[in-house]
Amino acid sequence: MALGRAGPALALPLLLPRRPAGSGAAAGSPQPSGAVVRVPWALRQRLQRSAQRRRREQGAAAAPRPGKLLLRSRRPELSQPRWQTVGRWEQPPLVSAGWKHRKAYGDYFQLEPSQEAAPALRAPAAEAGRGPTFAELGLQPALLAGLERLSIGRPTAVQRLAIPALRRGRSALCAAETGSGKTLAYLLPLLERLLGRPEAPAEAAGPAAPRGLVVLPSRELAAQAGAVAAALCAPAGLAVRGLTGGGSAGGLRRQLRAPPPGPAVLLGTPGALREALRRRFLALERLRWMVLDEADSLMDESFAELLEEILAHAPLAAGAPGPAGPDEERTQVVVVGATFPAGLTETLAKFADVDRFVNLSTQNLHRLPPHIQQKFVRLRGRDKLPELLQLLKERPSSGGAVLIFCNTASTVNWLGYILDDHKIKHLRLQGQMSAAARAGIFASFQKGDVSVLVCTDLASRGLDTSSVQLVVNYDFPDTLQDYLHRAGRVGRVGSKAPGAVVSFVTHRWDVDLVRKIETAARKRTGLPGMDSINKPSPEGG
Repeated sequence: MALGRAGPALALPLLLPRRPAGSGAAAGSPQPSGAVVRVPWALRQRLQRSAQRRRREQGAAAAPRPGKLLLRSRRPELSQPRWQTVGRWEQPPLVSAGWKHRKAYGDYFQLEPSQEAAPALRAPAAEAGRGPTFAELGLQPALLAGLERLSIGRPTAVQRLAIPALRRGRSALCAAETGSGKTLAYLLPLLERLLGRPEAPAEAAGPAAPRGLVVLPSRELAAQAGAVAAALCAPAGLAVRGLTGGGSAGGLRRQLRAPPPGPAVLLGTPGALREALRRRFLALERLRWMVLDEADSLMDESFAELLEEILAHAPLAAGAPGPAGPDEERTQVVVVGATFPAGLTETLAKFADVDRFVNLSTQNLHRLPPHIQQKFVRLRGRDKLPELLQLLKERPSSGGAVLIFCNTASTVNWLGYILDDHKIKHLRLQGQMSAAARAGIFASFQKGDVSVLVCTDLASRGLDTSSVQLVVNYDFPDTLQDYLHRAGRVGRVGSKAPGAVVSFVTHRWDVDLVRKIETAARKRTGLPGMDSINKPSPEGG
């Protein structure tokens, strides 16, 4: 073997075709038996690597990887089984890596459920059996009777975490995944505190002076939380009132003075609360606690100024150490949400001592729901409507309710007209509707009168959608936070089936978000960029 510049070369015999007799060479002249071609070492290595790569690709395409799948791809070689792990610093191969190219249209991948029940329903590992009961958490019999009326059995993860801390009077930032039971997590301990310190109702002639206030971003959410609060408070004899806007000032007065007089708990939207405070229909001097529910929506630019004015009327000295502490008469503040926006602590710091807040968060916070099937389909814009119509027409009538999310009110209206043309019965819900038009729409959907709701993100925050088994992102959400909130409309605590999410991916900027979601799913980590709030250091409970 000879050595060249590229290293040792491989000598291969080259057999030449034998010339026929009498074809130019002299008869009887010797015939060459073969020739030697030397292949450089570097070229030989490259050929071997190419052959190995082809064998791997052919083998992957011929036989899918064994075991249950975490991620299923149209291209089997990109599917990922549950047993496969991806390192923290490793960059996994992505189905969506080439989705900005026009040849990617029609491609898809699907995140398969890795567990049957919602994470909120899992009992803590340290607890024997199914975890503590509500009675073992120290709630009064009147509240236990209210829970029985609501047919609620055992506490979820966030309820086990929040109830003991809030009963001690701690102000808190309470963060948990969507559909995990956050409403009961704050209502139960705060109502317990009111029952432990009974007070005479305020004078009927003066402004309403509740002892508990819950601020919510929409009238639908206020009505839903108000129904839960009323069911809990009825056995205890506490009056509950809702306050929503959209009407005249006289309407606000009538809502606050409706019988029974002197509500102990008030649930309202920012605009209605601000207007009632300005007109002196409402006073917060007797306030014992305040809840800011769905904090990311309340901190939106449309609500931020209203929220600050409400906070300025409340006697806030947040973080009271407990009933025996010196700040007992001050207001306990609880901020609740599945995601927290940037600037929240700065806003709270204008009115309260945020350093004394305790942080309460669940383990599955900011993670993709592991019990829900999630499918992502790369489509042209013109193909979305046929895909949606086929999805709705092929869905069985027993398949549960459907939520279709659009990014704008105009798309909701346009899509509604198309569904009307195809004789698909549906409801529409978007923020530009008048209060009268919106009244009762979501309640009708919850009761099952109509099984399809076309909506904006107005319906993605906090609303109980336990009857929904399919969410369709007709328009892909603008942020990862919005995706989590939309996906949280299925597979909630109390849902009969886990449900599924189907997302249409049409724009190049949508692909950027999908890549982050796929990477988080393959690595089994939380979604990036979700911890935008500078949370105070947690203190002991």
